[in-house]
Amino acid sequence: MPAIVLVGAQWGDEGKGKATDLLGSEVDYVVKFNGGNNAGHTVVIGDQKYALHLLPSGILSPGCTPVIANGVVIDLAVLITELDGLAERGVDVSKLQISANAHVIPPYNRVLDKVTERFLGSRKIGTTGRGIGPTYADKMSRVGIRVQDLYDESILRQKVEAALATKNQLLVKIYNRRAVEVDEVMEELLRHAERIRPMVTDTALELNNALDRGETVLFEAGQATLLDVDHGTYPFVTSSNATAGGACTGSGVPPTRVDRVIGIFKAYTTRVGEGPFPTELLDDDGQFLRDAGHEYGTTTGRPRRCGWADVVIGRFAQRINGITDMVITKLDVLTGLERIPVCVAYDVQGTRFDEMPVNQSDFHHARPVYEELPGWSEDITGCRTFEDLPVNAQRYVRRLEELMGTRVSVIGVGPGRDQSIVLHDMVGGPAA
Repeated sequence: MPAIVLVGAQWGDEGKGKATDLLGSEVDYVVKFNGGNNAGHTVVIGDQKYALHLLPSGILSPGCTPVIANGVVIDLAVLITELDGLAERGVDVSKLQISANAHVIPPYNRVLDKVTERFLGSRKIGTTGRGIGPTYADKMSRVGIRVQDLYDESILRQKVEAALATKNQLLVKIYNRRAVEVDEVMEELLRHAERIRPMVTDTALELNNALDRGETVLFEAGQATLLDVDHGTYPFVTSSNATAGGACTGSGVPPTRVDRVIGIFKAYTTRVGEGPFPTELLDDDGQFLRDAGHEYGTTTGRPRRCGWADVVIGRFAQRINGITDMVITKLDVLTGLERIPVCVAYDVQGTRFDEMPVNQSDFHHARPVYEELPGWSEDITGCRTFEDLPVNAQRYVRRLEELMGTRVSVIGVGPGRDQSIVLHDMVGGPAA
């Protein structure tokens, strides 16, 4: 049975949560392998809406084991709040597994994240201020705190003291903030240690054993391809690897076990935070997409920047991730538009780019080259087969498929769990 990676093919907020939930009944494990509580997934089941920030979407699927793997950074208070909130709504959260090697977000990194962003002023990155970046930096600097450290108080104190020896210098002497006390950090980190102890395990071993047993494992990326720290629009990126390769390093499952990669591509494009965005619309069309698509952050509530679909970044995502199946989400949002532009290339000071410019300055100056497709006015939220869609909606999907060079396997026509058109089986059927 397959190991499947699910990634965002744009700048995030493509609807990965819904796609994961759609597959949830067909998989045995859903694994979050990167990021922290800086990304939100929204899942709608019946008349119930669930906003998940740190937990994998599979926690909403009965019979599915949700896993927070080693590549994730965990805010313990956020984790407990999410677990309690779901439990109060009748969701079984007892099967959650947490990697002993996952890193924990200490309170001093939240402070540093916020003051550093303010200090940058006009050069800010647009982070959520939740301590994600500083915690990944600690990980690479080998001064991070892992989940397993919570269960050896002596080691934990030594690590906190070592970290604060330098971080308090920054806070006090550079940012004019008060020093953080070791004891207050210890108290916060240990507050939830016993609560999560039964969930802490060797998740890499568990996942490989599951694949040996013939079970299906789905790896759910946080953020998206264009926010990947190596392959995204650097420096306006997240602090982890949100691409398919990150699923392996972030979980301990080798690449030889991955059978297919599912890319999530919204029928238009959105972005949050700073950074270049060639198809961004600062006019009534942009506001139409924002309002019709309810484009406000699940985690932050920030209004998202909106623009037309960009197949240049779609092709880039396909190549970087090895996408075998594409899921087109929010097609219904485009209903009512007479003409729908699609970006097929960039113009950079008179030079045409059919692929992503390797030079960040070129991408910053890129202007979209559009191909216009006819729109449709019919309500498509009740469509359940491809043939149910208006002819122009069918043509729009097929044109995206042709331009990105990857088959479209699922089309989202509304926020509900059942508002999807399935063209190809992404779990049991053959890969594209």
